Amino acid sequence: MKWMRDPLLWLVLLFVALLLLMPHSAPLFSALFPELPRPVYQQESFLSLTLAHFWLVGISSLIAVAIGVGAGIAVTRPAGAEFRPLIETLAAIGQTFPPVAVLAIAVPVMGFGQQPAIIALILYGVLPILQATLAGLAAVPASAISVAEGMGMSGWQRLRSIELPLAAPVMLAGIRTSVIINIGTAAIASTVGANTLGTPIIIGLSGFNTAYIIQGATLVALAAIVVDRAFERLAGWISRHRREQ
Repeated sequence: MKWMRDPLLWLVLLFVALLLLMPHSAPLFSALFPELPRPVYQQESFLSLTLAHFWLVGISSLIAVAIGVGAGIAVTRPAGAEFRPLIETLAAIGQTFPPVAVLAIAVPVMGFGQQPAIIALILYGVLPILQATLAGLAAVPASAISVAEGMGMSGWQRLRSIELPLAAPVMLAGIRTSVIINIGTAAIASTVGANTLGTPIIIGLSGFNTAYIIQGATLVALAAIVVDRAFERLAGWISRHRREQ
C-alpha cells in the first residue's frame, strides 16, 4: 500500500510513539545514566508539554505571518514604498535581538508565563516571512501584471488573483523557515515559566540531569522535522496545483 511508504506518516508515528513511551523509558535511561536517581522527567506529561509547545509556536507564528506578509505587501505598494527600508530594518533588529534578552525585558512588564515568550517568538519569526514576501512579490513577472492591468483589474484584484498566487511558493518557504526556527526557540520560554518541551531541558540543565535534556531535545528536534516535512508536502501540493491550472 502506497500510504505505508509515506515518510511523513512514519515520522508522525515515531513522534507519537516517543510521547507515549517516554514516561516508561526509565530502564533505558537508568542503564545509560546509572548515577541519576530519577532518569525520566515525570513532573508533567510529555503530551501536555507538547500541546503547550505547539500552541505557543502556533499563536506566535500566526501573528508573525500576519505582520510579515502584511508589511511585505504594504511596502510593495506605491503608497508604502518609502517605508520599506524602515520596515526591513525593524524586522532585522527583531531577528538579531536575542530572544533571551527580549524575555528579560518583557518579564518585568508582562510577568512570567506565555505572554513574554509570544512576544519574543514573534520578533524572531517576522524577518524570514517579510523577506520571503518581498522576494516572492518581486519575482512576479511584469508581463502577468500588465495582462491583469489590461483586463481592467484593480490593485486589490491583481494582488489577490495574480501576485499572491504566483508569490505563494516563495512566501511559504519563508513561513516554513520561521516556524521551524520558532519550534526550537520556543524551548527557552520555559525559563520564564511557560510550559514547553524545553521544560525538561531547563530543569535538566539546572539539575545536571543529562537524561532530561536528551528527552526534551529529542522531542523538540523530531517535532521540527515533522513540521518541516509537512511544509515540504504542502509546497509540493501547491506546485502540482499550479501546474494543473
